[in-house]
Amino acid sequence: MKLKRRMHWRLAALGVCVLAASCSKSPIHSPNEPVTLTISAAISLKDPLQSITQTYEQQHPGVRVECNFGGSGTLEQQIEQGAPVDIFISAAEKEMDTLEDKHLLVPGTRRDLLANQLVLIAPASSKFTGGFANLTRRTIKSIAMGEPRTVPAGAYAQEVFEHLHLLPEIQSKIVYAKDVRGVLAYVETGNADAGMVYATDARISNRVRVVAAAPEGSHDPILYPVAALNVSKTPQAARALLDALETPESLAIFEKYGFLSPDGAKAAK
Repeated sequence: MKLKRRMHWRLAALGVCVLAASCSKSPIHSPNEPVTLTISAAISLKDPLQSITQTYEQQHPGVRVECNFGGSGTLEQQIEQGAPVDIFISAAEKEMDTLEDKHLLVPGTRRDLLANQLVLIAPASSKFTGGFANLTRRTIKSIAMGEPRTVPAGAYAQEVFEHLHLLPEIQSKIVYAKDVRGVLAYVETGNADAGMVYATDARISNRVRVVAAAPEGSHDPILYPVAALNVSKTPQAARALLDALETPESLAIFEKYGFLSPDGAKAAK
Protein backbone atom coordinates (compact mmCIF):
# COMPACT_ATOMS: atom_id res chain seq x y z
CA MET A 1 0.00 0.00 0.00
CA LYS A 2 1.40 3.37 -0.97
CA LEU A 3 2.14 5.93 1.71
CA LYS A 4 -0.25 8.33 0.01
CA ARG A 5 -3.18 5.99 0.71
CA ARG A 6 -2.14 5.85 4.32
CA MET A 7 -2.06 9.63 4.48
CA HIS A 8 -5.59 9.96 3.11
CA TRP A 9 -6.94 7.41 5.58
CA ARG A 10 -5.41 9.19 8.55
CA LEU A 11 -6.65 12.58 7.53
CA ALA A 12 -10.18 11.26 7.01
CA ALA A 13 -10.20 9.37 10.29
CA LEU A 14 -8.92 12.26 12.39
CA GLY A 15 -10.88 14.92 10.63
CA VAL A 16 -7.97 17.30 11.00
CA CYS A 17 -4.72 17.96 9.25
CA VAL A 18 -1.81 17.48 11.58
CA LEU A 19 0.26 19.57 9.24
CA ALA A 20 -1.89 22.59 9.96
CA ALA A 21 -0.96 22.40 13.62
CA SER A 22 2.69 21.48 13.22
CA CYS A 23 3.57 23.78 10.38
CA SER A 24 1.55 26.89 11.18
CA LYS A 25 3.14 30.27 10.79
CA SER A 26 3.06 30.77 14.56
CA PRO A 27 6.04 29.03 16.14
CA ILE A 28 5.41 26.55 18.95
CA HIS A 29 8.10 28.29 20.96
CA SER A 30 9.23 31.85 21.10
CA PRO A 31 12.59 32.50 19.45
CA ASN A 32 13.50 34.06 22.80
CA GLU A 33 13.04 30.64 24.41
CA PRO A 34 15.02 28.27 22.16
CA VAL A 35 14.33 24.57 22.41
CA THR A 36 16.65 21.75 21.34
CA LEU A 37 15.10 18.38 20.55
CA THR A 38 17.08 15.19 20.01
CA ILE A 39 15.97 12.33 17.78
CA SER A 40 17.84 9.05 18.07
CA ALA A 41 17.11 7.16 14.87
CA ALA A 42 18.20 4.10 12.94
CA ILE A 43 20.96 5.18 10.56
CA SER A 44 19.00 3.92 7.54
CA LEU A 45 16.76 6.99 8.10
CA LYS A 46 19.62 9.48 7.93
CA ASP A 47 18.96 11.07 4.54
CA PRO A 48 15.19 11.63 4.67
CA LEU A 49 15.19 12.55 8.37
CA GLN A 50 17.85 15.22 7.91
CA SER A 51 15.76 16.74 5.14
CA ILE A 52 12.59 16.65 7.24
CA THR A 53 14.15 18.13 10.36
CA GLN A 54 15.89 20.89 8.40
CA THR A 55 12.52 21.97 7.03
CA TYR A 56 10.96 21.70 10.48
CA GLU A 57 13.56 24.06 11.95
CA GLN A 58 12.89 26.59 9.18
CA GLN A 59 9.16 26.46 9.91
CA HIS A 60 9.59 26.67 13.69
CA PRO A 61 11.98 29.45 14.72
CA GLY A 62 13.49 28.76 18.09
CA VAL A 63 13.39 24.99 17.67
CA ARG A 64 16.61 23.13 16.93
CA VAL A 65 16.55 19.44 16.07
CA GLU A 66 19.61 17.28 16.59
CA CYS A 67 19.72 13.78 15.09
CA ASN A 68 21.75 10.97 16.59
CA PHE A 69 22.07 8.10 14.10
CA GLY A 70 23.33 4.58 14.70
CA GLY A 71 22.40 0.94 15.08
CA SER A 72 19.02 0.65 16.80
CA GLY A 73 20.37 -1.63 19.52
CA THR A 74 23.18 0.78 20.34
CA LEU A 75 20.76 3.71 20.48
CA GLU A 76 18.40 1.77 22.73
CA GLN A 77 21.26 1.06 25.14
CA GLN A 78 22.19 4.75 25.19
CA ILE A 79 18.62 5.66 26.10
CA GLU A 80 18.53 3.06 28.87
CA GLN A 81 21.72 4.59 30.26
CA GLY A 82 20.11 8.02 30.47
CA ALA A 83 20.91 9.71 27.16
CA PRO A 84 18.82 12.91 26.83
CA VAL A 85 16.64 11.84 23.89
CA ASP A 86 13.21 13.21 23.02
CA ILE A 87 12.17 10.85 20.21
CA PHE A 88 13.36 7.37 19.26
CA ILE A 89 12.91 5.71 15.86
CA SER A 90 14.03 2.09 15.69
CA ALA A 91 14.46 -0.16 12.65
CA ALA A 92 12.83 -3.03 14.54
CA GLU A 93 10.19 -3.58 17.19
CA LYS A 94 12.54 -5.37 19.59
CA GLU A 95 14.37 -2.24 20.76
CA MET A 96 11.18 -0.25 21.17
CA ASP A 97 9.59 -3.14 23.08
CA THR A 98 12.52 -3.09 25.51
CA LEU A 99 12.12 0.62 26.21
CA GLU A 100 8.36 0.24 26.57
CA ASP A 101 8.79 -2.62 29.04
CA LYS A 102 11.05 -0.34 31.09
CA HIS A 103 8.43 2.44 31.05
CA LEU A 104 10.67 4.86 29.16
CA LEU A 105 8.10 5.76 26.48
CA VAL A 106 5.39 8.39 26.78
CA PRO A 107 2.18 6.31 26.87
CA GLY A 108 0.11 6.55 23.71
CA THR A 109 2.87 7.97 21.50
CA ARG A 110 4.22 4.76 20.02
CA ARG A 111 3.21 3.99 16.47
CA ASP A 112 4.66 2.24 13.39
CA LEU A 113 5.98 4.95 11.11
CA LEU A 114 7.50 3.14 8.11
CA ALA A 115 8.49 -0.21 6.62
CA ASN A 116 11.41 -1.38 4.49
CA GLN A 117 12.77 -4.32 2.49
CA LEU A 118 15.99 -6.31 2.80
CA VAL A 119 18.22 -6.92 -0.22
CA LEU A 120 21.47 -8.66 -1.11
CA ILE A 121 23.98 -6.33 -2.76
CA ALA A 122 27.35 -6.63 -4.49
CA PRO A 123 29.86 -4.07 -5.79
CA ALA A 124 28.61 -2.46 -9.00
CA SER A 125 31.59 -3.86 -10.91
CA SER A 126 31.14 -7.38 -9.52
CA LYS A 127 30.17 -10.30 -11.75
CA PHE A 128 28.27 -11.94 -8.89
CA THR A 129 24.89 -13.24 -10.06
CA GLY A 130 22.45 -15.93 -9.14
CA GLY A 131 21.13 -14.69 -5.83
CA PHE A 132 21.49 -16.12 -2.34
CA ALA A 133 22.33 -19.69 -3.36
CA ASN A 134 25.57 -18.51 -4.96
CA LEU A 135 26.87 -17.06 -1.71
CA THR A 136 28.36 -20.50 -1.08
CA ARG A 137 30.64 -20.23 -4.13
CA ARG A 138 34.37 -20.01 -3.58
CA THR A 139 34.51 -16.73 -5.49
CA ILE A 140 32.47 -15.13 -2.69
CA LYS A 141 35.02 -14.77 0.10
CA SER A 142 33.35 -12.19 2.36
CA ILE A 143 29.74 -11.29 3.14
CA ALA A 144 28.98 -8.16 5.18
CA MET A 145 26.04 -7.85 7.54
CA GLY A 146 25.16 -5.93 10.68
CA GLU A 147 25.91 -7.36 14.10
CA PRO A 148 22.62 -9.22 14.84
CA ARG A 149 22.58 -8.31 18.53
CA THR A 150 22.57 -4.56 17.95
CA VAL A 151 21.71 -4.01 14.27
CA PRO A 152 18.19 -4.96 13.14
CA ALA A 153 19.33 -5.36 9.53
CA GLY A 154 21.82 -7.91 10.78
CA ALA A 155 19.15 -9.78 12.71
CA TYR A 156 16.91 -9.83 9.62
CA ALA A 157 19.85 -11.02 7.49
CA GLN A 158 20.55 -13.86 9.88
CA GLU A 159 16.89 -14.90 9.72
CA VAL A 160 17.13 -15.00 5.92
CA PHE A 161 20.28 -17.11 5.93
CA GLU A 162 18.75 -19.51 8.44
CA HIS A 163 15.52 -19.69 6.46
CA LEU A 164 17.48 -20.58 3.32
CA HIS A 165 19.67 -23.07 5.25
CA LEU A 166 22.80 -21.18 4.19
CA LEU A 167 24.24 -20.09 7.52
CA PRO A 168 26.44 -23.14 8.25
CA GLU A 169 28.09 -22.88 4.82
CA ILE A 170 28.69 -19.13 4.82
CA GLN A 171 29.34 -18.44 8.51
CA SER A 172 33.11 -18.28 8.05
CA LYS A 173 32.71 -15.67 5.30
CA ILE A 174 30.65 -13.22 7.33
CA VAL A 175 32.13 -9.90 8.45
CA TYR A 176 30.12 -7.79 10.88
CA ALA A 177 29.53 -4.04 10.81
CA LYS A 178 28.30 -1.76 13.60
CA ASP A 179 25.36 -0.54 11.49
CA VAL A 180 23.79 -0.98 8.07
CA ARG A 181 25.70 1.94 6.54
CA GLY A 182 28.88 0.18 7.59
CA VAL A 183 27.74 -2.83 5.58
CA LEU A 184 27.11 -0.58 2.60
CA ALA A 185 30.61 0.88 2.91
CA TYR A 186 32.19 -2.58 3.03
CA VAL A 187 30.55 -3.48 -0.27
CA GLU A 188 31.11 -0.09 -1.91
CA THR A 189 34.85 -0.30 -1.28
CA GLY A 190 35.15 -3.94 -2.34
CA ASN A 191 36.08 -5.03 1.17
CA ALA A 192 33.14 -7.41 0.98
CA ASP A 193 31.95 -9.38 -2.04
CA ALA A 194 28.33 -9.12 -0.95
CA GLY A 195 26.25 -7.62 1.82
CA MET A 196 22.78 -7.42 3.33
CA VAL A 197 21.24 -3.96 3.56
CA TYR A 198 17.86 -2.31 3.34
CA ALA A 199 16.54 -1.49 -0.11
CA THR A 200 16.63 2.20 0.85
CA ASP A 201 20.39 1.99 1.53
CA ALA A 202 21.07 0.33 -1.82
CA ARG A 203 19.20 3.15 -3.57
CA ILE A 204 21.54 5.88 -2.35
CA SER A 205 24.73 4.37 -3.81
CA ASN A 206 25.76 3.93 -7.43
CA ARG A 207 28.72 1.84 -6.28
CA VAL A 208 26.58 -1.18 -5.46
CA ARG A 209 23.85 -3.13 -7.22
CA VAL A 210 21.04 -5.27 -5.93
CA VAL A 211 21.57 -8.96 -6.60
CA ALA A 212 18.39 -10.26 -4.99
CA ALA A 213 15.61 -9.33 -2.58
CA ALA A 214 15.02 -11.39 0.54
CA PRO A 215 12.31 -13.96 -0.18
CA GLU A 216 8.88 -13.19 1.21
CA GLY A 217 8.40 -14.79 4.61
CA SER A 218 12.13 -15.31 5.17
CA HIS A 219 12.34 -12.73 7.98
CA ASP A 220 10.17 -10.75 10.36
CA PRO A 221 8.45 -7.67 8.90
CA ILE A 222 10.80 -4.67 8.83
CA LEU A 223 8.93 -2.00 10.74
CA TYR A 224 10.14 1.34 12.08
CA PRO A 225 8.33 2.18 15.32
CA VAL A 226 8.59 5.72 16.71
CA ALA A 227 7.75 7.11 20.14
CA ALA A 228 8.36 10.06 22.43
CA LEU A 229 10.50 9.40 25.51
CA ASN A 230 9.47 10.39 29.01
CA VAL A 231 12.92 11.83 29.79
CA SER A 232 12.18 14.76 27.48
CA LYS A 233 12.41 18.14 29.22
CA THR A 234 10.11 19.67 26.60
CA PRO A 235 7.39 17.05 26.08
CA GLN A 236 5.00 19.38 24.26
CA ALA A 237 7.63 20.32 21.70
CA ALA A 238 8.65 16.66 21.35
CA ARG A 239 5.04 15.65 20.70
CA ALA A 240 4.66 18.35 18.05
CA LEU A 241 7.78 17.11 16.27
CA LEU A 242 6.58 13.52 16.52
CA ASP A 243 3.30 14.48 14.87
CA ALA A 244 5.17 16.38 12.15
CA LEU A 245 6.96 13.18 11.12
CA GLU A 246 3.62 11.87 9.87
CA THR A 247 2.40 14.84 7.87
CA PRO A 248 1.82 14.27 4.15
CA GLU A 249 4.95 16.30 3.36
CA SER A 250 7.15 14.20 5.66
CA LEU A 251 5.73 10.90 4.45
CA ALA A 252 6.30 12.00 0.85
CA ILE A 253 9.99 12.55 1.65
CA PHE A 254 10.27 9.11 3.24
CA GLU A 255 8.59 7.62 0.17
CA LYS A 256 11.00 9.48 -2.11
CA TYR A 257 13.84 7.61 -0.42
CA GLY A 258 12.11 4.27 -0.89
CA PHE A 259 10.45 3.71 2.48
CA LEU A 260 7.09 1.97 2.52
CA SER A 261 3.88 2.18 4.47
CA PRO A 262 3.85 -0.15 7.49
CA ASP A 263 0.32 -1.31 6.69
CA GLY A 264 1.36 -4.06 4.28
CA ALA A 265 4.16 -5.27 6.54
CA LYS A 266 1.82 -5.49 9.54
CA ALA A 267 -0.74 -7.39 7.52
CA ALA A 268 1.91 -10.02 6.73
CA LYS A 269 2.77 -10.60 10.41
